[in-house]
Amino acid sequence: MDLSPVSVNQWDSENWSKLPPEALQTLTLTLSIPINANIYVRQLKGAMTNEVYQCSWDIAAQYCEGSDINAKGDKEEDTQRFKGDKSRNAVLVRVYGKGVENFFDREDEIRTFEAISNAGQGPRLLGLFATGRIEEFLHARTLTPQDLRHPNVSAMIAVKLREFHQLPIGGEHAPQIWKRLRDWLNEAINICSGENLAEFGLHNIRNEIEELENKSSTLNSEVGFCHNDLQYGNILMDNKDGSLTFIDYEYAAYNPVAYDLANHFCEMTADYHTDSPHVLDFSKYPDLQERQRFIREYLRSSDADVNQCQVEKLSSEVDFYGSTSHLLWGLWGLISHHVNGIDFNYIEYARQRFRKFHLSKAIYV
Repeated sequence: MDLSPVSVNQWDSENWSKLPPEALQTLTLTLSIPINANIYVRQLKGAMTNEVYQCSWDIAAQYCEGSDINAKGDKEEDTQRFKGDKSRNAVLVRVYGKGVENFFDREDEIRTFEAISNAGQGPRLLGLFATGRIEEFLHARTLTPQDLRHPNVSAMIAVKLREFHQLPIGGEHAPQIWKRLRDWLNEAINICSGENLAEFGLHNIRNEIEELENKSSTLNSEVGFCHNDLQYGNILMDNKDGSLTFIDYEYAAYNPVAYDLANHFCEMTADYHTDSPHVLDFSKYPDLQERQRFIREYLRSSDADVNQCQVEKLSSEVDFYGSTSHLLWGLWGLISHHVNGIDFNYIEYARQRFRKFHLSKAIYV
């Protein structure tokens, strides 16, 4: 998609009109873009929690004196980092979606974002405004649903995920999935209609969560720092060297690593760039051979001497946590149906995840 130039002091552009005024102010002040620069804006599709925009400007519009774009040092070095192409600089502007406070604490999420960045993973944080932030723009392509099925790409994801799980991120190291499930259940009960409460059997879910947690305590699962939302749209492949980067850490927290793998496998049933992005195709869930191939690559990346027993143990744990993933995102869909204005059929998405939760739980729990 071509970018259409607009002056920074024009507010009648379709894309600029979607941005809050403080976003432009923060953009121009933080990066010290001259007031006569042309800003090119395009909205990036596929986001279901936030609205995300690529903003770029001509390199000919040099930074003003006093720019704090690179608080750590070399301004010229950072200028190169923000080039959208050979003639433009670029950053990413993220506008927080409505109702996100129902799912996570934004201050905690920003601290996590910075901690991951400081650990050498993902983009850097460049600026904050009341309803969003500015991030380093990574010159990479978003993976597609088809990429997740490619053996070489899948192996790269497995290795990267193992690396991510071993990041030394601060915070509570105990698994957070059970608290999150209970928090989201309480939120869903508070905001859902009586019809929704009955249809989804929400008053019975508390017992389901307790049963899952009790079962999980017998598995002795490894705990690591998990992404918890590793769908294809949150994985970037570098345009030059083909390396992978995980992005969007709103839901990142310590959890059983098997849960993160299970959630990734569940996301292989989704394609959020169709005319019906809420529809999941469960026939695309990876079969046992594909799952165990991924798990073997995951384990081998930190221990070359992996045996089949280790693969099967982790595979069994992944099977168990699949139902947990379905329940969590089913609750997410229910809550989002009431609080989020993004064009997505959240309630039907929730129905699919709840149906699969009950089916999966009956088989694996």
